Amino acid sequence: MSDPAPIRPRRSALYLPASNARAIDKARTLDCDVVILDLEDAVAPDQKAAARDAAVAAMRGGGFGHRELVVRANAPDTAWGADDLAALAGSGVAAVLLPKVSAPATLAQARATLGDGPALWAMIETCRAIVDLPAIVGAADATGLAALVVGTNDMAKEMRCRPGATRAPLLPILTQVVLAARMAGLIALDGVCNVLDDDAVVEAECRQGLDWGFDGKTLIHPAQIAAANRVFTPAPAEVEWAQTVEAAFALPDNAGKGAIRVEGKMVELLHLEEARRTLAIVGAIARGVAGR
Repeated sequence: MSDPAPIRPRRSALYLPASNARAIDKARTLDCDVVILDLEDAVAPDQKAAARDAAVAAMRGGGFGHRELVVRANAPDTAWGADDLAALAGSGVAAVLLPKVSAPATLAQARATLGDGPALWAMIETCRAIVDLPAIVGAADATGLAALVVGTNDMAKEMRCRPGATRAPLLPILTQVVLAARMAGLIALDGVCNVLDDDAVVEAECRQGLDWGFDGKTLIHPAQIAAANRVFTPAPAEVEWAQTVEAAFALPDNAGKGAIRVEGKMVELLHLEEARRTLAIVGAIARGVAGR
């Protein structure tokens, strides 16, 4: 399998129903980093087969440019899951997002059907998934798992909690997902914001996700893309500092050193690694913008 988590921006991951042809066409023009064509929650049971065919046709039709293309399949234990995975096996999709992953067996089952094709992304949206996170991410190498995606609405429903504006009851859950993702070198994407008509609320929730360590946010409406991109794009000051750190370690006098002094601060190799990651993300964003 290919590298499960290449360094690329995943600031904004937009869910779109695969049953909506106009939505798929519009996705080719949007500024999101990831397009998630949904076969699950957004599609009625009597439209599942048609949505699956539409998703495969869309992928083969291309035109998504720099956007990473992901399809959220129905769970393998549903009436549609096996057919979804069989159709996606050779479709060319970058990743298949599996809903309600609560055990490594779900990943193994999906991988057996998909072969060496697309990466797997896992929705973490059940209490069992949180309890079994170490086992789930422990199966990453064997199953091609590349990302954890929080399903905050389903998680809140199962927990019977009331997240409110601060999402306080979910914060321990979000922390565990980020920890598990980082432990295994995976992408971590925050859950959706249900507010559509207040950019300040969307931005605040994106900012919270950034502070908690997420790589980006899943979205349910194109109007949320700008806020997510704005928040998860490294700020100019961050970029300048990353360039400064990289340049300092490149000086001949600092060759082989594990820690150096930069502008009055102690900087270690771990800071160099983070600086390089920041610059790689910024470069990838720039290339994506240039390619639009």
